[in-house]
Amino acid sequence: MPRGRLRIYLGAAPGVGKTYAMLAEGQRLRSLGADVVVGLVEPHGRRPTAVMAEGLETIPRCALSHRGRLFTEMDLDAVLVRRPQVALVDELAHSNVPGARNAKRWQDVEELLAAGIDVVSTLNVQHLESLNDVVRQITGVRQRETLPDEVARQADQIELVDLPPEVLRRRMVHGDIYPPDRIESALTHYFRVGNLTALREIALLWLADRVEEGLQRYRAEHGIVAPWETRERILVALSGGPEGETLIRRAARISTRTPGTELLALHVVPEDGLTRVDPAVLAAQRTLVETLGGSYHQASGQDVVELLLQFAEAESVTQIVLGASRHGRLASLLRAGVGERTIRGSGPVDVHIVTHEEAAGAAGLRLPHTSRGMGARRYWGALAGAVVLLPVLTLVLTALRGRLGLSSDLVIYLLAVVVVALVGGVWPALLAAVATALMADYYFTSPVHSFGVERPDEVTALVVFVATAALVGTAAAAAAQRAHQAARATSEARALSRLSAAMMRGQDLTTLVELIRENFGLSAVSLLERDLEATPAPGWYVVASAGELPPEKPYESDVESPVDDDLTLAARGPGLSPEDRRIFAACAAELGLAHARGRITGGNGSANTLADAERTRASLLLAAGRDLGATLRTGEESLARLRRHRAGERGPDQARLLDTAHAAIHRAVQLVTDLDDLSRLHAGALDLYLRPVDLNEVLGVALDDLGPGGHSIVLRLPEYMPDVIADAALLTRALTALGADALRNSPPDRPPAVTAEVLDTCVTIRVVDGAPGGTAESMTTGASGWSPAGRADSLALRLSRDMVEAMDGSLETATDESAFSATLTLPSSAPGGAASVGR
Repeated sequence: MPRGRLRIYLGAAPGVGKTYAMLAEGQRLRSLGADVVVGLVEPHGRRPTAVMAEGLETIPRCALSHRGRLFTEMDLDAVLVRRPQVALVDELAHSNVPGARNAKRWQDVEELLAAGIDVVSTLNVQHLESLNDVVRQITGVRQRETLPDEVARQADQIELVDLPPEVLRRRMVHGDIYPPDRIESALTHYFRVGNLTALREIALLWLADRVEEGLQRYRAEHGIVAPWETRERILVALSGGPEGETLIRRAARISTRTPGTELLALHVVPEDGLTRVDPAVLAAQRTLVETLGGSYHQASGQDVVELLLQFAEAESVTQIVLGASRHGRLASLLRAGVGERTIRGSGPVDVHIVTHEEAAGAAGLRLPHTSRGMGARRYWGALAGAVVLLPVLTLVLTALRGRLGLSSDLVIYLLAVVVVALVGGVWPALLAAVATALMADYYFTSPVHSFGVERPDEVTALVVFVATAALVGTAAAAAAQRAHQAARATSEARALSRLSAAMMRGQDLTTLVELIRENFGLSAVSLLERDLEATPAPGWYVVASAGELPPEKPYESDVESPVDDDLTLAARGPGLSPEDRRIFAACAAELGLAHARGRITGGNGSANTLADAERTRASLLLAAGRDLGATLRTGEESLARLRRHRAGERGPDQARLLDTAHAAIHRAVQLVTDLDDLSRLHAGALDLYLRPVDLNEVLGVALDDLGPGGHSIVLRLPEYMPDVIADAALLTRALTALGADALRNSPPDRPPAVTAEVLDTCVTIRVVDGAPGGTAESMTTGASGWSPAGRADSLALRLSRDMVEAMDGSLETATDESAFSATLTLPSSAPGGAASVGR
């Protein structure tokens, strides 16, 4: 069976006309001969919406009872049995009444789609899960009903129903959205121009992303690789050098000129792993990219330009920002640079070449560092070896002058140049090549002991020798440098892998510290943590150590690598090179992670033990409470039957005792029920259904639940009282508990009172005891022997407070000279509360 298609009318705010558009689409499909039914529509009293629904078949709703109240929801089974071609289902993010087959309406819609029924629905952008916190920051209203973004993204069609803020506010003034008594409050709160503009922009951007996903899917399905400039995407290529920040800021300035531009950064790591880039520099550049609103990416491969262009093609990049080449003119003549090759292969993508301080020629001619890659010791050792080796070699060749020709002498000299290059690098090799050429000219060409050359073939041989020696020496130096770097990288990787493997095996900190000491050949290593409780000033204590006389303070060490402000790795031994210090710092960071993980594991063990004990205790109490409740209810029923059967046979004292026993058992039953509700509330098992609730109706139900005593409570309510955002059943339960508590602690001649006050964004309900003022002693004991100070922590008040707080309200208690009071505060729906937003 083919799956049905889902169409969503998306709005930025209530009142833009989503439901009207959905019904209009239903009428259009019906006129074309389609079988259309209304599964559920919420017209909210709007006459044009109700008129648009006329003529469409409507499936009757099903009634559900929840905590003594009747609610209506879409009859999913009836719609499935009817099997129309199209079902109109309003408010996709709606939460169903507890007891329905599915908790959410979108789950009902999923069943309709699975049955092959097309669905047309509505959705406000503030109900999308990913935007919930953003909308709350803008409007100050927390959305209880949310929809997973994936559900909306899987819709076959999403159509935006849009109105400018001014038009929407004008509709509000004309009474087309809310009733007259709520218009002024809505205009000054939720429906402010700034709020509506921000919500409209959020809706447009979210839908633009959805369109972008569809476009990328279309291009992939049709094999379209050329970039379509539907949105500017700027890619900045990072080499890991210090010029990266300049390029990032330049690309960010370009992107800000066009709203909606996307900034991306890419760093390519060669597959051989020999390029030495400071991780700290890359981390700083990544942070800068993300701070400027861009995204950082990394790729690995042989050819930087090829990977750069492949990434640009995959992401539909429209502009590439590159740094000017750091290579000199000679290197540029020998091989095209990254910028030039990128320009050749970029096609329609614009390429910006940005100058910077590191570019060749920007700071004058620079020579490479003399000891780069090989070490100063090897560099000077190669020079010293050349100074000794070349004269000795010349003496030996002079002694063999009659046996060897010039070509043999030059080959032997070439071997010496290669040896120098392997030891010291490029510059010692070049110096050795020039020196050997001069020695060969002075000692082995005619005229001897002169720098002049008589024979042209010898001139050619010397020139070729110098060129060959320079090239071979350079190649040998490069090979030696790469071998050195590879060996270095291998040793670094081995050291870090050994430490990581030990951590994964769960080795203790002492073993890990000993492993670090062995890796770096140190005499002693300590992991030190700051002792914040030490007096008079914070000190340090050793967490783990290895070796002889490990340092106990950071200043006692030869090498130190802080992990954070309170943890450091200190060592004694020979000084470490900069490369070794970098790896030492990486090991310190891993050791810090192992230390933190050990703490968390220990804490989790204790927490798990406590949690197991708490669960056991809670389960025992729950089982005991249920058994006790069943026993008490049996006793209550027995007493009730006894009172009915022996009504005419007992005397006044017996009747009073039976009434007292029945009231006590009823109170005990209520106490057990309160404990059960409180435990379920704390466990999150108590369902909430927040909607606008008529406070007058809830108070009437609560007074009826209190029995005859409830009708003696004095009510002082304002003439107009807006709905409050609450769960009707939960609010009734809380008010009943507060009323019962007040009745128990009030004398018969002074019943408690309930007052209400309407504020800007909330409604307060105050339950006051009828206890008269009196002496300090009477205030201490209370009307019924209760302490007013202890009443604030009574079970009834704790249950009421937790229920009210679960509905985003608050409950405060106070004791003054006249009585004890409990003040309950709940958000009002008048200023555009959660219920208003849902419409």
